[in-house]
Amino acid sequence: MGLTKQYLRYEKDGVFNLIADPNCNVEFVTLNGQEGRYVAVGGGEDVIIWDLRLSEKTVVLTGEKKAVTRLAANPEGSQLAVGDEAGNVRIFDLSSAENICTLAGHRHAITCLSYDQNGTRLASGSKDTEVIVWDVVGERGLHRMSGHKGDITQVRFLPDHEVLVSSSKDSFIKFWDLETAHCFITLSAHKAEVWDIAVVHQGRYLISGGTEPELFVWEIKENTQQSLSEDNLCPLRCIKSGSLVRSCVGRLQALVTDKSGQVLGSFGTDRNLEIFWFYNEDEVQNRTKKRRKRELKQKKEQGEEEQTEDLEPQTNLTDAVRKLLTFKCTNKIKSCDFIMGKTGEIRCSCVLNNNKIELYSVLAKSTAEHKLLRTLEKCGHRSEVRAVCFSSDALAVATGSAESVRVWNRTSQSCLRTIATDYVTSLTFVPGDRHLLAGLKSGSILVMDIGTAEILEEISAHQGEVWSVCVMPNNRGCVSGSGDKSLKFWEFEVVTPLNEENSGSRAKVLSLLHTRSLQLEEGIVCVAISPNMRYIAASLLDSTVKIFFMDTLKFFVSLYGHKLPVLCMDISYDSTLICTGSADKNIKIWGLDFGDCHKSIFAHDGAIKSLKFVPKTHYFFSCGRDGTVKQWDADNYERIMTLDGHLGAAHCLDVSTSYVVSCGSDQVVRIYARSSEPLVLEDEREEERQKEDDEKLVTGDDSVVPGQAAHSLPSKKTVGTERAAEQLIEAIQLSETYRGDLEEWNGAKETKPVPPPLMTALQIEEPDQFILHALKSIQSSDTEEALLLLPFSCVSSLLSRIPYLLRKGRDIETVARSLLFLVKVHHEPILQTKKLLSAIKELSTLSIGSIDQERVRCSNLLIFCF
Repeated sequence: MGLTKQYLRYEKDGVFNLIADPNCNVEFVTLNGQEGRYVAVGGGEDVIIWDLRLSEKTVVLTGEKKAVTRLAANPEGSQLAVGDEAGNVRIFDLSSAENICTLAGHRHAITCLSYDQNGTRLASGSKDTEVIVWDVVGERGLHRMSGHKGDITQVRFLPDHEVLVSSSKDSFIKFWDLETAHCFITLSAHKAEVWDIAVVHQGRYLISGGTEPELFVWEIKENTQQSLSEDNLCPLRCIKSGSLVRSCVGRLQALVTDKSGQVLGSFGTDRNLEIFWFYNEDEVQNRTKKRRKRELKQKKEQGEEEQTEDLEPQTNLTDAVRKLLTFKCTNKIKSCDFIMGKTGEIRCSCVLNNNKIELYSVLAKSTAEHKLLRTLEKCGHRSEVRAVCFSSDALAVATGSAESVRVWNRTSQSCLRTIATDYVTSLTFVPGDRHLLAGLKSGSILVMDIGTAEILEEISAHQGEVWSVCVMPNNRGCVSGSGDKSLKFWEFEVVTPLNEENSGSRAKVLSLLHTRSLQLEEGIVCVAISPNMRYIAASLLDSTVKIFFMDTLKFFVSLYGHKLPVLCMDISYDSTLICTGSADKNIKIWGLDFGDCHKSIFAHDGAIKSLKFVPKTHYFFSCGRDGTVKQWDADNYERIMTLDGHLGAAHCLDVSTSYVVSCGSDQVVRIYARSSEPLVLEDEREEERQKEDDEKLVTGDDSVVPGQAAHSLPSKKTVGTERAAEQLIEAIQLSETYRGDLEEWNGAKETKPVPPPLMTALQIEEPDQFILHALKSIQSSDTEEALLLLPFSCVSSLLSRIPYLLRKGRDIETVARSLLFLVKVHHEPILQTKKLLSAIKELSTLSIGSIDQERVRCSNLLIFCF
């Protein structure tokens, strides 16, 4: 049977307006060998790298559906680690903008990331109260460290020590030994949450801050004296050496240092940024000696005995640090990053709360000075976009927010015009696309000239909010609906400005002439006019939609059925259907001839905020507080597709012939374009069901071997690990079956057994090579989790074939890693199985010899390369 109806798929065409996500930090990165020019910031689910010199997007690292919460660049600045809300860490190569690997271990959002000084290990903290240390080169987890009772706020590696420091909202700071993965020091000086920590002065000092009006300074020393009664020797000692008084208001937001650890920045919940300077070792010694001389001189003047003159002077905190300066940014600071120049100049990049990035230059002199170098603000609104609309040819997009109206080029996503306004609640283009009409929260209507980016006239139209401004289909005027219960009709007219009447100028501008009004019994939320100019519909706060005749304004019919007010509606091109979207999460499709309800659809998981028909069709789009954008067919009442929407609530959308634009609380304006790819509803529903099934774990969330306790692995079970385990089990079973057939054949005259089709497709002849191929196909970060899902029968078969793989010398690292993990996990069952004891004895000698040979081979290869 042929297809009765075919649809075309809409695809993501571009995102703009968001400069920097305030919920993610900023990081200086290195591109094309240049430092201090490029910064990486969160952009919803993507990562945006800005060129601060040109104020342009240089690279966009495309992400998945989850918002980016944390960034960390390696010491060279060539790689970027990205943590998201799902608990995954993705590592990107900035030169090629490719995702190198994905590390899945946390169960909640990533809150902090930190590289070690070599860039080979990465530590991550999460809201699941756990810290994981990752091997970036091996692409696998090393340790999972549990001990905190609250969200992890920061993790830091100590230079020249195998120690990791973590802070949490449970008010504790913990020191972890990376060799044994245990905590050996816990600091409990803070009375409330510890919001951030920093390591400065080449690992000598640890700075911590919380809700207190001061920063605690801890001195880290080698632990050379240990009492004999101690069983576990602590490698370090941490002594509180003083505090740094903050001048910022509120709790500490973050502590930021440069790569050298000489510059420390702190900021709270206000606009102030404090910068402290830590002297190097030589400067500290000189300052200590000078201070000691001054003290001795004072004692001589006071006539005191000089008993400590021959002792070595002790360094104080005042000898090591000084406050450089405090300056104010233009708005509240959400994150910042430092980079030190070769001439001693400090570059400071700040992400502000109003979607802005500022770059400051600070000179570390005796009298420090700061200078604002760049401000990145033209590429986005300062607040959430509340209204959006297309021009008639869909080449331009207009957006309105609480402070301005901006006009964008749809193809390049660049801002063409910016007009300062008050809070915009509705927005539309005037026919001809040279002017804009904006309804304001104050009750005024603005007439704006796009060419000159000026407000031509501000009309005091209503006493309440202007929630809707709708252009008439005959293009001769518009209608406005307000919360003051009035519906007003306006006509377009061309007038001479008041300031030019006496100057003799003939220039005329567009204006609005009030013609008639309609007073209703409730506040108006939305207005729609039928294309045939016969009806006008107004949704009221009493959850009804009143329809009137356009010419006489007589009442025609009332549409009632929604439980909450109708927030949006639209009428089809042939004036036969009207669709209403309400705060009760339902969309109702009505006939405009008699006002009968054709269908009621539970459309979104939140209030429906906007709804628009596609021109010349009965298809319409809707968006709601659940952040999704959905396409519907008003004839058969079917949902056509769901587009990847916003990370928060979706506020408004507009539809043209081939494009859809939407805006939301994530401050991102998204454009979708209609493609030529056909879409079949049955196939689309099947794909959605398949995605839902893929997101569910068949074996549960816990990593448990039957009959044994749970293992605290530095990884997380995912759908990918279950698939990898299934493929490995299948490979082991097929290879065992094929090996049995070969042993029965044993070179007889009969025909040689045919290998399984999967082995033939992979051009593999030996059964053991097939097992090795399945092992190698597993991602390095998923290896342990996949091996943990193997039943013991498959484990026994795999252990019995590992000696053959070691003798062949194939992928010694992968085989040895799998061997050690399986023996560690299944130690007791292996000892109770007689058949495996001989294999284990053989493996004990083979594995050591094979690993030694591999180590020698790698060493010779390195010597040859260098």
